[in-house]
Amino acid sequence: MRVGIVCPYTWDVPGGVQAHIRDLAEALIEDGHQVEVIAPAAEDAPLPSYVTPAGRAVPVPYNGSVARLAFGFLSANRVRRWIREGRFDVLHVHEPFVPSLGVLACWAARGPIVATFHASYQRSRALSVSAPVLQSVVEKITGRIAVSDAARKTLVEHMGGDAVLIPNGVTVSRYAEAEPLPGWDDGEVIGFLGRMDEPRKGLPVLLEAFSLLAPVRPRLRLLIAGPGDAEEVLEKVPAEFRDRVGLLGMVSEEDKARAYHSVDVFCAPNLGGESFGIVLTEAMSAGAAILASDIPAFRKVLDDGQAGALFETGDARSLASVAAGLLDDPARRAKLSDEARTAVWKYDWSTVARDVVRVYETVASVGGVEEDDRP
Repeated sequence: MRVGIVCPYTWDVPGGVQAHIRDLAEALIEDGHQVEVIAPAAEDAPLPSYVTPAGRAVPVPYNGSVARLAFGFLSANRVRRWIREGRFDVLHVHEPFVPSLGVLACWAARGPIVATFHASYQRSRALSVSAPVLQSVVEKITGRIAVSDAARKTLVEHMGGDAVLIPNGVTVSRYAEAEPLPGWDDGEVIGFLGRMDEPRKGLPVLLEAFSLLAPVRPRLRLLIAGPGDAEEVLEKVPAEFRDRVGLLGMVSEEDKARAYHSVDVFCAPNLGGESFGIVLTEAMSAGAAILASDIPAFRKVLDDGQAGALFETGDARSLASVAAGLLDDPARRAKLSDEARTAVWKYDWSTVARDVVRVYETVASVGGVEEDDRP
């Protein structure tokens, strides 16, 4: 099957949707399908052979974050040409309501179009206002996938209709085994991975909890990976404890796996706006003892606390208390690790990709995807 996948966010800035599309594409290719991806990206950006750049992205505030999107004449022309030349059996658009390539692809194509919805939010004035315009996108979609109950609920409430629930995938083997990073295999280490300057990722909550624990736990250290301003992070930590904070910045997939294997507790202190929690499944694949905020998406992935400990969202004292309990109880950490390694297999791409292909097969037609040249 020839599959064209549309990514709404710039390929060269890490993010959950981009990682999902990359891993899905590679799982499909491994299973013998022909796959092409189009994504916002500069011409000189290093891209996998299956990715076509659609032009530079523009940073836009979106869903409590800053999304880098592409929407304009240049991108529209490149999307249309990609569809015309691709001769796809199925077009798979991710986040079709985000003002980026997904909308352009739906406008430019007709035939079997599958859409995956990732985002979750309580209310969206922008969606409500743009609903009449997006109706032209909805009418083109022949199959819907939601990665979580929260994403499915958002779709139903804002646009009506329903979707097949297929969770995000993770390549379990990529994170299962790795050597710890040099100098991080001793003491008590709490880890964090995410964009440091994005409020909803909750890093300030973790930093406050660390500042509460550090005076009474002299062996405690914090290992942080992800993009952002290192100086701004350190300013939130008392000066006497700053030498116990390691800031890795952007990391490769190899070093990310090593980071997961370097911590005693991996912490996801997110405040909300998450529909799934791909970082949790990566850490679960590595067998990390996980401590996460008690948001619905994380609670579901962690089986209501069986595969990872939970704390009260946004409460630094709750985080500090639960973290201290985990650090003092190696047996509990080992049990959580075992539970996480078992629970994560239902999210492995070997399972998830097959479910996605079943949706493709349901909507596939004889003519495949064609360019829609109607005004």
